[in-house]
Amino acid sequence: MADNSQGSSYWEGYKEFWSERFSFLGNYSKFIKRDKPIPSWSSSDVEEFIASDPVHGPVLKSARDAVQFGIGGSALGALFTAGYAWKYSRSLHGAGLSFLAGGIFGWTFGHEIANHALQLYRVDTLAAEVKFLEWWNKKSGGY
Repeated sequence: MADNSQGSSYWEGYKEFWSERFSFLGNYSKFIKRDKPIPSWSSSDVEEFIASDPVHGPVLKSARDAVQFGIGGSALGALFTAGYAWKYSRSLHGAGLSFLAGGIFGWTFGHEIANHALQLYRVDTLAAEVKFLEWWNKKSGGY
């Protein structure tokens, strides 16, 4: 029989590599792996959190504002690329695929523009989202 220690150590290194890349999933595990889901929240609940937390509130507000950049970029990207595809190919399926691809690319570029315009690269938006979920869970009686 072959010695399996080399294969085992290879797998451990591979597992460690990917667990470092996806370590952010550990922050959400206490909210995802639950018997009973967290109740839904509204925009007014988010606004209440933003007003009540002077550290994480503004970060969460900026992250929510960044979504508007993504939506705008997605809409512009989808319409422009579908328009160009239709103009040059007159192909309905080509325009449809271009609409989808343009929406994805537009979302990505819109999010990058928001990242720089709102300076989200300087703050930890993940921590703000987790703090909101903890706050909401406590407020709604989830603990």
